[in-house]
Amino acid sequence: MTWNLRWRLSLMMFLQYAIWGAWVVWISQYLRGGLGFSWAAIGAIFSLMPLATIISPFIGGQIADRWVPSQWFMVVANGACGVLMLIMGFTESFSALWGLMLAFSLFYAPTLAVANSITFHHLQNPEKQFPSIRVWGAIGWIVSLLILALWLYLLGGDPAKKGHVCLLLAGIFALALGAVSVLLPHTPPAKKKEKPWAFLEALKLMKDWRIAAFILIGLVVATQLQFYYVLVSPFLAGKEIVASKAAYAIPAWTTLAQAVEALVTLSLPFMLARLGYRKALALGVIAWPIRYIIFAIGGPKWLVLASLGLHGFAYVFFFVVGMIYINSVAPSDIRASAQSLWLFATFGVGLFIGSYFTGWIAQLFTKTVKGVAQTNYTWVFLVPVLLTVACAVAYLTIFREMPKAVEGAQPEETEEPPVLTGDRPE
Repeated sequence: MTWNLRWRLSLMMFLQYAIWGAWVVWISQYLRGGLGFSWAAIGAIFSLMPLATIISPFIGGQIADRWVPSQWFMVVANGACGVLMLIMGFTESFSALWGLMLAFSLFYAPTLAVANSITFHHLQNPEKQFPSIRVWGAIGWIVSLLILALWLYLLGGDPAKKGHVCLLLAGIFALALGAVSVLLPHTPPAKKKEKPWAFLEALKLMKDWRIAAFILIGLVVATQLQFYYVLVSPFLAGKEIVASKAAYAIPAWTTLAQAVEALVTLSLPFMLARLGYRKALALGVIAWPIRYIIFAIGGPKWLVLASLGLHGFAYVFFFVVGMIYINSVAPSDIRASAQSLWLFATFGVGLFIGSYFTGWIAQLFTKTVKGVAQTNYTWVFLVPVLLTVACAVAYLTIFREMPKAVEGAQPEETEEPPVLTGDRPE
């Protein structure tokens, strides 16, 4: 891989995740503490990105795999994202924010899969080369949150009420990505007339029970992600894990997750070569309940802050490794849509269910005392503890790897699903 190609792909990945990181961590604190929205309303706002991810395989994957060069899709989609985010930064009503966030999400969600597809398309050895590109996504997330923390500090006052700047920052990053996408390497669609609907071909991967089991477990794992994204800032502020006078620093503290994510991502070539997909993915699944147990206990403060790093560890070993795994088993002409299928199940259906579920659970354990809403975070976080433990047991019991896709080869006959007995199969 040439240096010219590396920096273009790395810049794309940096900005791709800087957009997301700028708003997703702090917006719940802004909506709750700044605009006074209920947990149910916040859950509805958070459900829109997953909803768009459910729809995006029929948009982004199809366009990039069959109709137009991927880089031009990125130019248009991110330009629209930037404009919509800037408008949201000056909008305060629930109905207007809901509509604008839906429109933003419909443009942004497809770019997640397309960015991965562009990267994989130009790599000779994805398992070894993809982590060094993907790590810039974590760095972009970190930089955006550090800028946000500094911006909130400079504004002064209650950082929750100034939280609209997270939307403005995301808009700036989106416009930047739209502009630099013209520099991305040319990635033409694979125009195969006999298979015009790429996503339908990607769905055929589910015929193999190993892929079906992997994707379904990923869907369930993803439902608990929203307990982190929606609640982490209000939790750190409400439990005084970060002192109220320094609440502006919460975005900076959450970058511990991405710092660990960056380090783990760089270790992936080494780890995958020695562990394989199954064991690497298992590490990701097991890390989730450990993090939520610490959140449920709520202390000591240093341990809660340190446990933020487990999010980055688990995210890489499950979702990033999942992206690489899906790329390895999908034929080359449907890889954008195969990535969209993975995002459809996890960041789509999983997060959509998780958004409303998180809002409902948080509201269930919130009581108003003397006019002040108080959330019992111990009971709230015990819910994802149970969910993630169940996912870990299911994954370790039934997941099996598929062989890598061989271009031009006939599909192999699949193995029979394992018969579940008292022993855990290897």
